[in-house]
Amino acid sequence: MKLFFVIILLVVVVSLAGLFVWRQLDHRSDRTEMNRLLALQPAHPARFSLAMVANLPEPARRYFAFAIAEGTPLYTVAQIEMEGQFSLGTNEAPNYMDMIATQVLAAPNGFVWKMSGGLGLAAMSGSDSGRWTRFWFAGLAPVARFGGDPDHARSAFGRYVAEAAFWTPAAILPGPNVTWEGVDQDTARYTMTHEGIVQTVDVTVDAEGRPFRIEFPRWSNANPEGMHQIQPFGGFLSGFREVVGFRVPFHVEAGNWFGTQDYFPFFIADVTEVRFPNSAADE
Repeated sequence: MKLFFVIILLVVVVSLAGLFVWRQLDHRSDRTEMNRLLALQPAHPARFSLAMVANLPEPARRYFAFAIAEGTPLYTVAQIEMEGQFSLGTNEAPNYMDMIATQVLAAPNGFVWKMSGGLGLAAMSGSDSGRWTRFWFAGLAPVARFGGDPDHARSAFGRYVAEAAFWTPAAILPGPNVTWEGVDQDTARYTMTHEGIVQTVDVTVDAEGRPFRIEFPRWSNANPEGMHQIQPFGGFLSGFREVVGFRVPFHVEAGNWFGTQDYFPFFIADVTEVRFPNSAADE
């Protein structure tokens, strides 16, 4: 009997050690991917001029005039620190958990969102990126691990292309992989293409050009059938502040089925810091 308990104890210890090592490998790959994206920051970027957007639809011109001050270096990679609430629930039972997160955003090349939230045995941590989604309960039990396939890549691309309108407006200036078109007097649509994936995003602005509403068709399996399909996704932006010449939102609410009665804002974030590494403010 004593030998039996010793064997059980050894199995438990080895299992816990294996899970710990697995978690540390996740942390390392998070750091590696973040560093890869941060290295994409242009070292000597061009500076913004309204002439760059003179031929865009009027709502798009209004957006850029608000979002980027004349003469601002066009940094396209941002690091965002945030806190707020995150939910894996539903409208009927949201079960929000408090969370803190760090994100590196580098559209069209990728992003990493690394979070931790909840308390005790209900604690959850992990990361979402253009390459994977993986979360752990209490840092010990893996509860979600997927990615590395076309469905995940397409869904993730929708997220970080849309978030570029929040925090890296220089990344959605017109160019070889970004085009703009008008929708109505206050909404413009940009289309970003990268490695064979195409994503449109609608940006609705107020009279000053402040983007308060973002909406896009997202490839998602967040539905009762668990099947990937195009679904409306979006949210609202507020609390704008200026950071090294960019005006960016410090409050974001977003979720699935945006614009319908089933809309559920599972992501509610208050930004605590936005940085553009390698910029003058970061030196």
